[in-house]
Amino acid sequence: MRLLTDRPRTWLRRWIRRRQGTDHGPVVLRRGRIYILPTRLGLAFAAMLLGSLNYGNNLGLGLTFLLAALGLVAMQACHRNLESLTVSAAGTEPPFAGNAAGFRLALDNPGAAARHDLEASTTAAAAPPVAVAAGGETIVTLRLPTRRRGWVTLDRIELATRHPFGLFRAWAVLHPELRCLVYPRPAVRAPAPPPAPGSGAGGRTHRGVEDFAGLKDYHPGDPPRHIAWKAHARGGELLVKQFAGTAAAEPVFDLAQAPGADLEQRLAILARWVVDADAAGQVYGLRLPGLELAPQPGPRQRQRCLAALAEFEAPVLRDA
Repeated sequence: MRLLTDRPRTWLRRWIRRRQGTDHGPVVLRRGRIYILPTRLGLAFAAMLLGSLNYGNNLGLGLTFLLAALGLVAMQACHRNLESLTVSAAGTEPPFAGNAAGFRLALDNPGAAARHDLEASTTAAAAPPVAVAAGGETIVTLRLPTRRRGWVTLDRIELATRHPFGLFRAWAVLHPELRCLVYPRPAVRAPAPPPAPGSGAGGRTHRGVEDFAGLKDYHPGDPPRHIAWKAHARGGELLVKQFAGTAAAEPVFDLAQAPGADLEQRLAILARWVVDADAAGQVYGLRLPGLELAPQPGPRQRQRCLAALAEFEAPVLRDA
């Protein structure tokens, strides 16, 4: 419901921001941070009660005062549905440009009563209503649309409720300054990356994967498909199979070698090379002006490379 026009609404948001400032860490919703107004249904309910006072029937007046008392109880219950909740950041879900960026919020209820119909929203997105059990915690995810790569900043969140009866709407505003990194969208079509030299500045060589050559101790980053699970079941140690065969080159994807009409197209092609190499289980690296990531295997390398592409000469975008 819109009880306020755009100009008073904007003024109210600025006043709340000046009053509360930026939130750092978990926020406990105290009474001073919770605002409440009647909804349209609540205004109609109040108008009906006022209209009923024109009748001199004692039974009608008794019913009127009973409903008025019910409205006051509903207002207090609506306010208390938010009071003492603790809201904290619970991580982000970095997307590719064009997909929604996910901001996760943890709602913790320390009270002995469950909280119902809690709605988290921003100016650009809203999450479905959730409930939090007594003494429990619930994760809410706000998904903001994205258009390009870079950092997306979420600096305003509104947590509201109309429980019970929908006669009043209580809300609290948070200014957490959350950030989520948006990766460049991989090119739909991209040429094959340039072949890496067998040994030199463009790449390194590593053992092939043709013939079994023994076992070695497991180290983080070793491909999971090479883990000797049977040996682990027998002895308890985590070992990795070694293979010997034809030497293979570890490519280093270089921005200077990526084709494209502009920077964004070249970064999209690099993103495609990184995603495809990770899907194939390759060991690969990345080279950008002022940054070089040595060839490494595993999902962490994929994350590091995509993050470097996303941050390269990218502005910070704010929630619209």
